[in-house]
Amino acid sequence: MLASGLLVFFLFSMIGRALLADEPSAAAPTEAVSSAEGSSPALDTGDNAWMLISSALVLFMTAPGLAMFYSGLVRKKNVIGVMMQCVFLMGLMTVIWALWGYSLAFGGDGRWIGNLDHLLLRGVQSEWVDGQPVVPMSDTIPSLTFMLFQGMFIIITPALICGAFAERMKFSTMVVFMILWGTIVYCPLAHWVWGGGLLAFGDQGIAGGALDFAGGTVVHISSGVSALVCALLVGKRLGYGVEPMPPHNLTYTALGAAMLWVGWFGFNAGSQLHADGIAASAFAVTHFGAAAGALAWAGIEWITRGKPSILGTCSGLVAGLVCVTPAAGFVQPVSGILMGVAAGVVCFFACTTIKRKFGYDDSLDAFGVHGVGGTLGAVLTGVFATRAVNDMADGQPLGLIEGGGILGGQIVAAVITWILAIVATFVILKVLDATMGLRVSDAEEIEGLDLSQHGEEGYIFL
Repeated sequence: MLASGLLVFFLFSMIGRALLADEPSAAAPTEAVSSAEGSSPALDTGDNAWMLISSALVLFMTAPGLAMFYSGLVRKKNVIGVMMQCVFLMGLMTVIWALWGYSLAFGGDGRWIGNLDHLLLRGVQSEWVDGQPVVPMSDTIPSLTFMLFQGMFIIITPALICGAFAERMKFSTMVVFMILWGTIVYCPLAHWVWGGGLLAFGDQGIAGGALDFAGGTVVHISSGVSALVCALLVGKRLGYGVEPMPPHNLTYTALGAAMLWVGWFGFNAGSQLHADGIAASAFAVTHFGAAAGALAWAGIEWITRGKPSILGTCSGLVAGLVCVTPAAGFVQPVSGILMGVAAGVVCFFACTTIKRKFGYDDSLDAFGVHGVGGTLGAVLTGVFATRAVNDMADGQPLGLIEGGGILGGQIVAAVITWILAIVATFVILKVLDATMGLRVSDAEEIEGLDLSQHGEEGYIFL
């Protein structure tokens, strides 16, 4: 339990520093402090309403969306275990985000990591100053709204990783792993890409930085690649490759996929942070990418196996959504269709041919869909991004199709994200394996995680 003790010490030392600190330093340019909300000229109620709705939609993606999508894919003795992971992480990552995560991701403008300006949400919450309320603002919305929206991303990202070690990791180890992973991997990466750090688009970024509208690197590559490392280090499920392990309830999976599709509109279109034309374009790109991905995966199954499946169609629509995520606010809707088709095809082979060839047990294909799909999307953003949708470079061409040169930066950002995810996840898991152990016992795995880890059953037949 050494890791747990270090976490407790780290947490209380940061809380103590925040409580003893003076007033927070000047906020970043995107978080200027405004006057009272009622008299604030910067507040746009339409933008704020859209961002609050988008925040709810992104939360909806984790539970019930991802919880149902994943739980339908496991055996019935593990359905509660998967749902518990998703719901518990909604609570755990929310608290981490409020205490220190948001500050590490969006505090200050350093290249490597945020500062502690917003520890315990200092400079984010409303304050009573000189006889009136002061509402910190992030452009046209309250900083509190921005913080909430970004907080929904750190909830779903670790939950995606759970698909790789489903049905065999100890719940206690999963909890500590996600605390460490969220702090060491997610928060720095979010700062690098969205907080003005070393991968931010522009002169300050390595190789010019990268365009990542809603989380191709921050969410999908990081979680998908980390999922692969988890699958390799935790090891295969007992009987994998010998015993049949079909999904126990594809009805859950289909409903969960549909919920993800709906919630993803908040995920992508909400990332514009305004209710404007770019948000509308991102909404359309998201929808078309999902549709094309679903058709592409189902079509390949139809050709190669003679029958299209609901599992393949759902996997394809998620792959399409993943692929267009980094590009949603930078590409035309028709380009979204092309990216969705590419994702359906590439991720199909990643989850079938490549997975079989190398023999790893990525239980629910977190790597095949999110790691591969996210990488593909990051690269294709460098191909299809156009100033006609989002003029990020002051009139200069962006993607390869219009003669721009951002493709190199997209590839560099993807590679750096891969390296961070692999190294950090490997080290964290090795430490936890030595201190807590990664897997449940063979007897507990055979019994199922529902009973062995939670003392509950998903189905009781009378």
